[in-house]
Parts: sequence; structure tokens; C-alpha cells
Amino acid sequence: MLDRADQQENSAQGDVRKVAFRGAGFSPKTSRTTALLSLALVIALWQLAGSLSLVNPIFLPTPLAIARATVQLALSGALWQHLAYSLLRIGPGWLLGSLCGIIVGFAIGLSTLARSVGITFISALFPIPKIALLPLLILWLGIGEEPKIATIALGVFFSTAISVYSGVDAVPRNLIRMAQSFNVPFFAIVRRVIWPGALPSILAGFRITASVALLLVVSAEMIGAEYGIGAFVLQAGNLMQTDQLLAGVVILSLFGLVVGWLINRLEARLLHWR
Repeated sequence: MLDRADQQENSAQGDVRKVAFRGAGFSPKTSRTTALLSLALVIALWQLAGSLSLVNPIFLPTPLAIARATVQLALSGALWQHLAYSLLRIGPGWLLGSLCGIIVGFAIGLSTLARSVGITFISALFPIPKIALLPLLILWLGIGEEPKIATIALGVFFSTAISVYSGVDAVPRNLIRMAQSFNVPFFAIVRRVIWPGALPSILAGFRITASVALLLVVSAEMIGAEYGIGAFVLQAGNLMQTDQLLAGVVILSLFGLVVGWLINRLEARLLHWR
């Protein structure tokens, strides 16, 4: 009997079919080597097309020509002057818009009255292109840096407010009710439950608002500024200096990459618990 039971057990074990693990999907990862190789390949093909005169250098300069133009601008000091003006506009505008957006977003997420009033105005004003308000802001604030900073702040404010109250709404209500059941004070719940739960959405909003601020500062400088990356790009385009124009575009791209890297570091520091 024991031998027969052992034979049946071995037979059952032999009939077991191994199933491949199927839970590894939906988790894409970034390969830095692949990213660098693909970028290098595109630049090499671009340079080759220019060297073989397949592309008119007036319409599309080669990467080497763009690099030479960037170095010349840096050595002459013009690059740093234009970049400094742009940063002095982006910094205050982004900080002001983000601060007001966080305050209003939390108010909408936590207050019935603020939600009723705030969502109405945000829904009505958010679709308006903020650069279209620049002439009106010039009339109100005068000719200077204030209208440009206000334009950036307005563009950042609406996107930040939307991301903040969306993040507050996404916090699991079971966690809030659990804290309330232990008689945790309101502001302690906001600080210890709602703020950490909404932080991923807020940081994701920062990525969007950084791009919005960059777009608005370039547009504002093209309309009414003597110095700044936007003004430099417009002037280079008017003079058909396409190598300098694309040098300005490369600088804007590098600026966006730096901002993205800083936000990644901020996420790694603030969201280490995930």
C-alpha cells in the first residue's frame, strides 16, 4: 500500500506542468545606454547629411556648426546675458504661480465653498492662452519685467492648482476616516495624511509647470523683450542665422533637461517611502 501511494504521489508530481511567470509586464524601464546610443545615432546621421550636402545648411545647420555657434556665444558673453534674463523671469514667476496654485488647490480639495467657486473660475480661465493676456498685463503693470513674470505665474498657477486638488481627491478616503476615528486634528490629517498622499501628483504637476514656464517666457520675450533666450532666438531667425537660432533651441532643451533632473532628485528625496 505504501509503495502504491508513493508511486501515485510521484506520478502526480510528474504530471505537474510549470507555468511561466506572467507578472513581469507593465513595468517598463529606461536604459541609459540605449538612450545615449539612439541620440548619438541621430546626431551622426544629421552630421553626415550636412557633410554630404544633402541638406542646405541655411535651413538645417550641422551639429558641429551649432556647437561652434554655442561656443562663440558663450565666449562672447551674450549667451550668459540672455540666459540670466530668462532665469530672472522664470524663477519668480514659477515660484509665485506654484505657491498660489498649491494654496488654492488645497482649498478646493478640502473646502466645499472653495471647490464650488474655484473650479468654476479655473474651468473658465484655464483654456485662455496666457500669452494673450500679456498686452493687458503691460497696461496694468507697465513696461518692464512685471508683465512677463505675471504671465508666467498665471500659466503656472492654473496647472498647479489642477494637479494639487486632483492629488487631494486621489488620497484614499479610508486613510482619512481612520485618522478621524482616532480624533486626529484637522491640520494634522492634512500634514500627515493628505499632503504625503497628494505629493506624487503635485510633483508631476511641477514637471508640467516647468515646461509651461519655459514656453511662456520664450513667447513673452519674443513679443516684448530686448534680452532673453526668446528674444535671441527671434533675432537670430530674423537675420537667418539658423546656427545661432538652433543654438538657442539647444540651450532651451538643456535647460528643460536640467529642470527634469532636479525634479527627479526631489522626487527621490520626498517620495522615498513609495
